[in-house]
This record gives sequence, C-alpha cells and structure tokens, in this order.
Amino acid sequence: MNLDFGITDLSGTFSVLDVTVALSLAFVLSTVTAWVYRRTHRNVSYSQTYVQTLIVLGMLITLIMLVVGSNIARAFALVGALSVVRFRNAIKETRDVGFIFLVMGVGMACGTRFYTLAVLADLLICAVVLLMHRFNWFALNVQRQVVKAQVPADGADHAPEVEDVLIRFTDEFELISTESIRGGSLTEMTYTARLKKGRKPGELVEALRRATYGQKASVLTGYDQTDL
Repeated sequence: MNLDFGITDLSGTFSVLDVTVALSLAFVLSTVTAWVYRRTHRNVSYSQTYVQTLIVLGMLITLIMLVVGSNIARAFALVGALSVVRFRNAIKETRDVGFIFLVMGVGMACGTRFYTLAVLADLLICAVVLLMHRFNWFALNVQRQVVKAQVPADGADHAPEVEDVLIRFTDEFELISTESIRGGSLTEMTYTARLKKGRKPGELVEALRRATYGQKASVLTGYDQTDL
C-alpha cells in the first residue's frame, strides 16, 4: 500500500521533503547570520535572546511563506492576524534592524524555494559585515564626551567658570542643554566636548567640582557616540 505524504492546500502540493529542506536551510542560514552578529557585536547591549530570536524568525518567515504560497486572500488574512502582535522591546542599535531584515529575507527566499538565492545572498551579506568589522570601516576616530556640570541656581551666571575649565581640558566643546533640577535649587548644564590628548576624565571632573563649589559633575564616554 502506498502512503501519500503530500500536504495539499489551495496553493499546491508540498512534499515532506520540500518542507524539511526549506526549514532546515532557513535554520542553517539564520544560524550563520546569528553567529556573524555575535562575532561582530562590540557594545554592551548584547542579548542572547535576540540572537536566538534571529534563528527562530528566519524559520518562521519560511513557514509563513510556505503557508501563504500564491494565495492573495490567505496573505491578507495573515496580515490581519499578525497585526494584533505588539512588540514592546525597543531595538537598541540600528544594526540590529539590519540583521532582522536579513533573516527575514533569507526566510522568504527559503519559503519560496529560491534556495540558491538564499545561500548566496546570506553568505555575501555576512561576508560584507565581517569585512567591515575586520577593517573597522567608517569609524570616527575623534571620540567625544558628554560633560554635565551642576551649579547653584542663585541668580549668578556660572557658565563662564565652567567654560574656563572646559577651555583648559578640551579641544572643543558645545553647550547642548541647560536644565533646572532639584526643585529649582540647581542648574545642570550639558556639553559635548573632546578631551585634549593626555587629559583624563577624572581630572576634568575634579576641576569642574572646584569651579562649581563642590556640586556634582560627570563625564560620559563611549566608543564613538553617547546617548543622552
């Protein structure tokens, strides 16, 4: 007796082998993408859950493409069903969005059985990411800091005192915000600055504290940018 392992739906027939190959290839390519993401990640916002989600997402997109096939009505029904999903976790880095789109593209190619396209595109894009990481393309060598200094809100203008310190310790600086804090008893001034060669953030903090009568001062640093 012959057993029919075909799965028949409105879009045609997919054999068990077709489904297995598509999902397996999506898993392999998504795993490669996840490894490249982990290998090239630099900052402190690394998330194991996010990397695992990349792999699952690639396979899910493949499954969705197999389900939808060429049926327009089913595609619209799927969009309506997925519209109820809400994602509350914010993407921490812009490059994370790129990896999400990469695994989605791989999943779509596998789900529509463009296997050669999926393999070549994933390998080439991952190679470009590794190349940019290896040679540090488009890096900005000038590191800037965010300097925050608090001064008494006693009606006097303390900005010249703070800026005299910044002139001694930095090559350039710019005031970006002034904010009243502690119920109006203090004023916090925030600058972007570039420390002079040989100067240390701790030295700048101590100089600012002396100039602001012992009030709080801080210097925030990062790789090439700082989020306020």
